[in-house]
Amino acid sequence: MIKDSSVLADDYLATLAHEFGTPLYVYHAERIEKQYHRLQQAFSNSKVRFFYACKALTNINILRLMKQLGSGLDTVSIQEVKLGLMAGFDPQDINFTPNGVSLDEITAARELGVRINIDNLSILEQFGKKFGNSYPVSIRLKPHIMAGGNLKISTGHADSKFGISIHQISQIERVVKNTDLHVNGLHIHTGSEIKEVEVFLQVAEIMFEMAGHFNQLDFLDLGSGFKVPYKPGDPETDIEHVGESISAAFNAFSKKYKHSLELWFEPGKFLVSEAGYFIVKANVIKTTPTTVFVGVDSGFNHLIRPMFYNAFHLIRNISNPHGLEKNYAVVGNICETDTFGWDRKINEVREGDFLAMYNAGAYGFEMSSNFNSRLKPAEVLIKDGKAHLIRTRDTMDDLLRHQIEVL
Repeated sequence: MIKDSSVLADDYLATLAHEFGTPLYVYHAERIEKQYHRLQQAFSNSKVRFFYACKALTNINILRLMKQLGSGLDTVSIQEVKLGLMAGFDPQDINFTPNGVSLDEITAARELGVRINIDNLSILEQFGKKFGNSYPVSIRLKPHIMAGGNLKISTGHADSKFGISIHQISQIERVVKNTDLHVNGLHIHTGSEIKEVEVFLQVAEIMFEMAGHFNQLDFLDLGSGFKVPYKPGDPETDIEHVGESISAAFNAFSKKYKHSLELWFEPGKFLVSEAGYFIVKANVIKTTPTTVFVGVDSGFNHLIRPMFYNAFHLIRNISNPHGLEKNYAVVGNICETDTFGWDRKINEVREGDFLAMYNAGAYGFEMSSNFNSRLKPAEVLIKDGKAHLIRTRDTMDDLLRHQIEVL
């Protein structure tokens, strides 16, 4: 039984591990819904729209859940655009913000009728020369702000590849004028895991200043970057404070702007991270003179965030939640240094126990691979108290599916 509407209990997760096998990703629909409604409430005083940043998790069932909640879709590739259309999103509810792609991919998005957000001058000019004012676009700006929990996920600083610098506004205006381009929105995304309200207010003020250069904007898109807690006591974005502060600033600016405006956000991790669990099995306990290792049936091929971002994921022994706490290093089975957690206090782990890693809904399965020819895990969605298999575990056939034998 599920004992809480937003947190899955140890024994329930262990039951899922027995039923579906491990490694296993589990997502809790009610927790996603709770996060979405929290956002709605936080920004209830402004004219706001949310577009789920689906790069966090693109399983089509998650996309359909977001659509049911009333969210739009933020996409970064033409394939994500097509997944969104397959999930039932209206083209005008899909925002396409690619990076480093050719005009061909931008044109393909135009043909599908979705909203287009352009982040470099070259493509902006090419698009304007080809389509003029026949198809509106928004522009992604670089605010020259360093923010976020890790340099790899900070996207608004001076050396970031993302966006057109705010200091190039005169060049943007020249392109718009020369090509008769219709710019209907501005966008800024400064990074992920931003907890300071002041950063969001600073970005908003920059956005308001840039908006003064355009007279027919329909929306201002502040991206996202809301931080979620990864362990007890971990700081998080005070979303209620952000909502109140940004809404007040936006409403004040909207009264002065001569065109009706909407406020947009693109939450991804904020919506799905805490709803996700990654369950593995302890294959072996290996004691050395300095460390007790728990070797599990997974690796960074399934959850790369600890290795890639030095990210922390709480690890619990859901098979023995009341056992004596001991110090362990939880490591994977990949033939390379492969650590999920070092020097962790975990209730005594025995070979065969199931361990759950928390906050695994965002960039978990989405960044997984078949490194070492390991099979990708299954995915399960919990909704209305029922467990639904939403992706089968890989088989050997999947490893060979696109290979062509010529020898």
